[in-house]
Formats: sequence, structure tokens, C-alpha cells
Amino acid sequence: MTVREKIELLPHSPGVYRYYDDKGTVIYVGKAKDLFKRVHQYFVEPERLNAKTRVLVGKIADVQYSVVASEADALLLENNQIKEYKPRYNILLKDSKTYPWICVTAEPYPRVFLTRRVVQDGSRYFGPYSSVFHARSLLEFFSGNWPLRSCRLRIDSDTILRGKVRPCLDYHIGRCRGCCTGAVSTEEYNGWIAEIVHLLKGGASEIISKYRTAMFEASERLDFEGAQLCKQRMESLQRHYAKSVISSERDRDLDVFSVVFDGFDAYGNFMRVRGGAIVRSLNLGFRMQIEEEQSSVLSSFVAEIEQKFGELSKEVIVPFLPDVEIDGVNFHIPARGDKLALLELSAKNAKEFHFNSLKQREHSNPDEYRGEVVRELGKALGMKELPRHIECFDNSNLQGTNPVASCVVFRDAAPSKKEYRKFKIKTVIGANDYASMKEVVNRRYSRMLEENPDDLPQLVVIDGGAGQLNFAWQAICELGLQKRIFVVGLAKRLEEVIRTGDPYPLFLDRNSKALKVLQQIRDEAHRFGITFHRSLRSKAALHSALRDIPGVGPKTEERLMLHFGSLARIMAAPEEEVAALVGVKLAKTIIESRESCISE
Repeated sequence: MTVREKIELLPHSPGVYRYYDDKGTVIYVGKAKDLFKRVHQYFVEPERLNAKTRVLVGKIADVQYSVVASEADALLLENNQIKEYKPRYNILLKDSKTYPWICVTAEPYPRVFLTRRVVQDGSRYFGPYSSVFHARSLLEFFSGNWPLRSCRLRIDSDTILRGKVRPCLDYHIGRCRGCCTGAVSTEEYNGWIAEIVHLLKGGASEIISKYRTAMFEASERLDFEGAQLCKQRMESLQRHYAKSVISSERDRDLDVFSVVFDGFDAYGNFMRVRGGAIVRSLNLGFRMQIEEEQSSVLSSFVAEIEQKFGELSKEVIVPFLPDVEIDGVNFHIPARGDKLALLELSAKNAKEFHFNSLKQREHSNPDEYRGEVVRELGKALGMKELPRHIECFDNSNLQGTNPVASCVVFRDAAPSKKEYRKFKIKTVIGANDYASMKEVVNRRYSRMLEENPDDLPQLVVIDGGAGQLNFAWQAICELGLQKRIFVVGLAKRLEEVIRTGDPYPLFLDRNSKALKVLQQIRDEAHRFGITFHRSLRSKAALHSALRDIPGVGPKTEERLMLHFGSLARIMAAPEEEVAALVGVKLAKTIIESRESCISE
């Protein structure tokens, strides 16, 4: 039976489908509310699919499916089978690092510690925490407020009765009550553990209320030491959890999801809120091998979180609805108030995770990162050829004096400083940026056509608006390069990209890699041009001050500057010292010209 014949027999039921290649390997796992309709979409009008999805369809040799009771079951089964089969074309978790957990062991005197391994030994695990700093700060808070043991010894009734263990330093300095000697009962110790577990589950407000009541009761019994201890713990809890309380609806439990997209990559943040406090936050990255709807990516994120942390809260805040419905869970898109603030906070975390991931990839795998930058830039500008070789021009002058221009070169989104070039404007008189730009572009590429015509850039960036761009484009057209070079202008005020022949500017996302690399190229051209212009101005100022004195030539000027170091010291030096270098007659001329030199 062919694949198309099998598809015609699929049921109109929720379930999970699996695509196999000719070697029997699972290459894609998907979920569906209606198996027949969903799978049918891949084979009806394939021209509507994107390139990667068409490649997937071309490799399908067999299809199998599993029927389930609901969409939620399909979502969980899909998530499990993706992890089991690791299909090539499915959404894959990009972040494979092991997150830290807080473990509370199953012992008569439980230990509380940080671990990256989850072992099924009866212990309770809380997390994972995306920030190890957050997890460690919690442990420090617990050890500072409850005298928990930090040793790894096996402590039970037999150990205590036989006196096998001697108290350690923590006992003598008051950080441990001496579990190993039986100085504290298991009931009292496990009472502290119960409070810690309740805090890890988000019950800070209940624990604070409990200590407030205990404080008043102790004071009524005239147990002022006990009242003081309750007060200290209550205030410590309030200080520690004050920064986490962000919602006025403290009686509600919420889960919050947000996702930001960058091409075929997605970056998600999950936050769990209990009693108005964020008790858990986790970032995850996803890589989409074929085109996926944003709602489908969010559903995969929800399934991953549900598998890690168990069932979701009854109310879940999302930026848009997932493509599945889960019984007992209300997905809500807030429009205002505290819930919108929670969603914005989650989105801020997702964007920060996106930014940090890019910076990490830029350092760990710079070639891959620069390749992505080049591809994104080419796509954003609508180029047919990837801009692996980019050049940028900038003019620089001060009220028409010493007009110069700079050309910087980037290859694969990285500066190639040995190829930078600087130009003195030769044919333009005065401050005419437009004509100067045309002259420099013409000189640059007429020479490249003579020396190395195969190394022309794919993209030329002009620092300026439509005027500079049009004159640069005229130079390109006069050289017959309009079909070989793509030219854009980058205006400073609004960072709009101006393209030849397009009356409307292009506004790139301010956080996109494409705009970042254009800004970097533009700023580098400006820096290089300004540096060259300043050096010419300095030489011109020196020339006007010394070389205009009768009898002072290049050699004399050089001898004076090497000895005195600056024009000011030359002008302030005694006549005898100057005469020792250039002779009595010329020294007298220089001293007589002192006032005119200073005024100039």
C-alpha cells in the first residue's frame, strides 16, 4: 500500500502521526486534532509548502499513527516520541545543558543541597532553576534561618545510639543543632524541612502568617526569646521574598509563557507564580527544522514544561493561543493590569535569553554566527546574492576644509582592516558631499575593475540619505556595475535603510542582527574617516605655523619638532636654544615671527 493510499484511510480523530524514510527511520513526528485533515495538508498542493517542508515530503516512504483521546494527550505523546526517536525534521531543544535542582533527601534528618542529577531514590526535587545564582541564594537563605545539617553522613537512630559520629564545627558555631548526637528530635527537624518545602512550593505568605501568629502567642506566654526568633524569621522571609512579589492577586496561582522568534529559532521563558511571587523561571531554546506555526511552537513549549514540572496551573497567561486545548486549563491573553505586567516580564526574560544566546554563539562559534548574520542581512535587503563582501563609504570635512572620504571593508560580517582605504577629494571644491561621494565611488571601483574585477563587493553601504545614495548609484551605473553591486544608504536619524529605486525607506528591527551589522559598518567607516581628517588638519595647522616662516623647510621643521616636541615649546624656547639647532639668523627670524605663529 502506498503512502497516499494509507493517508486516505486515516481517521478523523486526535492523535500522533509518524513519517518514515526508505530506511525505516522516523524523520518527523506530529500531533493533530484531526489526523486525516492534518496529514492530508502535506500532500495536497505541495507548492504551497516552503522549501524545507517539500524536502521532508519528498523523503516520506511510510506513515504510521496513534489515536488518542484528546488534543492534550496528543501533545504529550508527541513530546515523548520526539525525545524517543529524535526525528531530523522536528522542533529540537537547543539548550542541552543540565539545569540545577534543589534536592530534599528522604532521610530521618533530610539534607537540602544543589544537584544537577535527578535520581529516583525517594528524594524530592524542586526546580530546575535557570539561574544557579538564584538556587544558591535560596540555599544560603535556608541555612541562615534554619540550623540544617550540611554533612553527608548517614544519620539514623542506630548511629545516634552508638555514638559513631562526633559533632563537627557547624555544631560548635551554632549552624547545626547536632543531628548526629540526637540533640534535636526528628519531629522538630522535619518541621523545619516542611517549612522549607512549603517555601519552595511558593507558600511564603502562609509561612510568614504562621510566624506572625506564633510570635504573638509566644509574647503572651512571656516567652520573649521565642517571640524574638519568630520575629527574626518572619522579617527575614519578608526581605527575601519582597523582590519576588509582583502581583496584587496573591491568592491566585498562575503559569506564564512567552516566546520570541528569530528565523528558524525560538526562545521561550516560563514563569510559575504562587501567592503573587515568582517561584520558578526557566528559559528554553528551540530549533525548527521545517516551517512551523508559532502556535505549534508554543504548544511544544507547554508540553515540555508540563513534562518537567507536572500539570499546569488552571490559568495560563500566553502572548497568543497554542494550537491545542487542555482540559482544566484556561489559556488567557491579558490586555491590562498585573497579568499583562507578568507577561511583559516573561517576554523581557525571553528577549534577554535570546540576546545572551546570540552573544554566546558569537564567541563559541563565530563562523556559524557570522554566516547567519550574512544570510539575515541578505534576506532583509531582498538581495539575490549573499553579501559576504561589504564596503561602506563616508565623507568627512570641516566647513569645506580638508575634504576626505573613507572606505571600510567587511568580509563575512567581520572587518578586514588591511583592505581599508582613505581618499583625498581631488575634483570637488568646497563642502559638496554629493559630488564627493560620486568621485570616491568612481575612483574606488574603476581601479578595482582594472586590478581585480572578480573581487567586487556584493553590497555597498553609503553613510547618508537619498542624496548621497543617488550620486553613488550614478557612479556605479557609469561604470556598468548596476547589475553586479547592490547599493543602499543608511540614514543616521531614524536608522532607515534607503534602497535605489524604492521611494519608501526600509525599517529593520532594531534588535535584528542585520541592522546591527549595518550600524557597525557605518560607525567603522565614520571612525576611520574622522581619524584621517583629524590627521590632515593637524598637519595643516603645523604647516601654517612653521613652514610659512621664511627659511623654515621640511628638514628644519622636523629637527625642531623632534627636539622640542610641540609648536608651543618652540615658540616659548629661548633664542639661544633655537639658534643651537637652526643657526643664529634663522632663530632670530623664528623668534620675530612668534606672535604671528601663536595667532595663527
